[in-house]
Amino acid sequence: MAIFLHRVGRIAFRHRWYVVLVWAAVLALAGFGALSAPKASDEGFSMPGIESQKAFDLMEQRFPGTAADGASARVVFVAPDGERIDAGGNRRAVEAAVASLAEGPQAVSASDPFRAKALSQDGRTAYATVTYEAGPKDLTAAARDRLKGAVEDARGAGLTVEVGGKALDEGGGPGGTAEATGVAVAALVLLVTFGSLAAAGLPLLTALIGVGVSLASILTLAHALHLSATTSILAMMLGLAVGIDYALFVVSRYREERSRGHEPREAAAVAAGTAGSAVVFAGLTVVIALAGLSVVGIPMLTKMGLAASGAVTVAVLIALTLVPALLGFWPNAVLTRRARAGRAGRAGGTGGTGGGRSARDDAPKDATEGWGTRWARFVLRRPLPVLLLGVVGLGALALPMTDLRLGNPGDEAKPVSTTERRAYDALAEAFGPGFNGPLTIVVDARGTKDAKDAVRTVARRIGDTGGIVSVSPARFNEAGDTAVFQAVPSTAPTDERTKDLVTSIREERPEIVSGTGVTFAVTGTTALDIDIAGKVQSALVPYLTVVVGLAVILLLLVFRSLLVPLKAAAGYLLSVLASLGVVVLVFQQGHGAGLLGAEHTGPIMSLMPIFLVGIVFGLAMDYEVFLVSRMREAYVHGRTPGESVTEGFRHSARVVAAAALIMVAVFAGFVSEDDSMIKMIGFGLASAVLLDAFVVRMALVPAVLALLGHRAWWLPARLDRLLPRVDVEGEALHRRPAGTDTPPSGTVAPREVSRT
Repeated sequence: MAIFLHRVGRIAFRHRWYVVLVWAAVLALAGFGALSAPKASDEGFSMPGIESQKAFDLMEQRFPGTAADGASARVVFVAPDGERIDAGGNRRAVEAAVASLAEGPQAVSASDPFRAKALSQDGRTAYATVTYEAGPKDLTAAARDRLKGAVEDARGAGLTVEVGGKALDEGGGPGGTAEATGVAVAALVLLVTFGSLAAAGLPLLTALIGVGVSLASILTLAHALHLSATTSILAMMLGLAVGIDYALFVVSRYREERSRGHEPREAAAVAAGTAGSAVVFAGLTVVIALAGLSVVGIPMLTKMGLAASGAVTVAVLIALTLVPALLGFWPNAVLTRRARAGRAGRAGGTGGTGGGRSARDDAPKDATEGWGTRWARFVLRRPLPVLLLGVVGLGALALPMTDLRLGNPGDEAKPVSTTERRAYDALAEAFGPGFNGPLTIVVDARGTKDAKDAVRTVARRIGDTGGIVSVSPARFNEAGDTAVFQAVPSTAPTDERTKDLVTSIREERPEIVSGTGVTFAVTGTTALDIDIAGKVQSALVPYLTVVVGLAVILLLLVFRSLLVPLKAAAGYLLSVLASLGVVVLVFQQGHGAGLLGAEHTGPIMSLMPIFLVGIVFGLAMDYEVFLVSRMREAYVHGRTPGESVTEGFRHSARVVAAAALIMVAVFAGFVSEDDSMIKMIGFGLASAVLLDAFVVRMALVPAVLALLGHRAWWLPARLDRLLPRVDVEGEALHRRPAGTDTPPSGTVAPREVSRT
């Protein structure tokens, strides 16, 4: 691996113009494809295998032309204090608004609240439901303008009017603030880390190019693969974070090799062969974690994972090719001012190509007493207290996770500045908390002689169920063999009692349909959220097993150790559980939620655990590979276990810390988004990276390695013979003759690390 990537780095450096032109062409082609590709169609959310989805599918089959999850708007009219909405001018204003909405572009119907009896008991609030023939993203500007115009006209008549539903949801991604914030913080961290504008700017430039290629490719394929806006957001989030990090590690290693006296082309080649090898395997762990999302069985999640893994792959390829090529244009600009003057080269030692160097000569003298070295020595002196303190601290943060409740936040989680949130609150106040989350009952009466009587019986029995406050009249399809009606619970959609109610109705189904000859299914947004949460929980353990199992095997190849991969997996579990606990603490229990702009607390998004388990695992293994590979590199060159830990921190601690801070900044930037899903994901990922990098990798890893000693690098002899050697630490590069790309025949490793 190291020899191959060393050759790739040399070629990229030597033929830099061709490499730059190839990437420019790729970016241009992807951009042209994005501009010329048709707009992605809105096919809605689907979840195969759950009752709610089966009921949606049945509705679309039996009620042709009516999309079960199409765009709709619920327009809420509230009369001034002391007045009724159905009296005088208030009624005329509502009727005029409804008539205008019914005649609007793409509108299928607009219900008259007075005929539909959609009035509150006090007569002050009414609502009209507008349905459209297109999904939210496919609504035209004219349709939305008609909706907004009707609302403004009613407001002009003195009414309070708000709009809920999906009609005003244009499905757009971030507005750019999140990305700009992340890039700005990343630039500052890189500048402090490198002390050079060129060294700080190169990772940013290459990361932005990678994100541009990835996003343009996703937009090109969006229509054909039905990719949502969230897909591109996740790819952007991860592509930007890992793109900066991977380039950062290559540039850092290049500077290190230059400080030892290597000429620019050889330094770029060695950086690609050593840090590039770590980049490949770190990126591979992220890709495994993201591609593994397909085992959950949620099509949207599968597409998000595959698109994000594509963005990570692009970041790896850019780090291995474009970064060395750009270093060829400015070989000295990325160095510090002292290095450019030649002082760092003289302090670095021999100035040769690296053949035959010992690990004791690998570090530049000016790096021997950095904070990473001092911290490593501190941990080595007190490994047990550091280990216990870290484990107890992460365990305490993980405790709130025992109260984890899953759901999908709706309009109630939006800021009160939005009309959707105000419409939600107005309906809850006027009609009860359960009105915003009615249960949709789909009755299949095919084969029944008296379908209407049977449906009335089912509706009556469901209406008599404890927790149901009202049941709407049933609506039949043209064939008369399928009916749909709504049952309004007494509790809010995200209330645990609503979940219990849905479970109770389904469990009592045999009794409810007894003697009717029909069957029914419970669906609707509330039931769908409950089913999604159940499916995610059942898929979490298989997903975790697949991802962790594959990654442990991968780390086994990288480190040729049995205990290091197991230690890495255990540390990851601690960090992901702690980050989930922090998310529950803020977004569910409400501690500090106002500081993040989360004005409503409630269940955690159903997909959040899967996102954290998958994405954080890949990112956590990044730091494991970068940090521990330098420790193993020192160990195989003769250092003691303790010295190896110090050596790894000497070379990698500052860069790993900078990489982690950059990722935290990128993810934290998305906390400013209005979308509650993106806000929660950004906060969860930022917390997880912060805890994993600075507690697990910087504290627990050296403590465990110090306690294990030589045993940390033990591998059974039989397993050692079976595993292929991938040479991530660049062992072959140290043993090759000067100026060549292949090791001499018959050479052996400086230290045999596989002990039995």
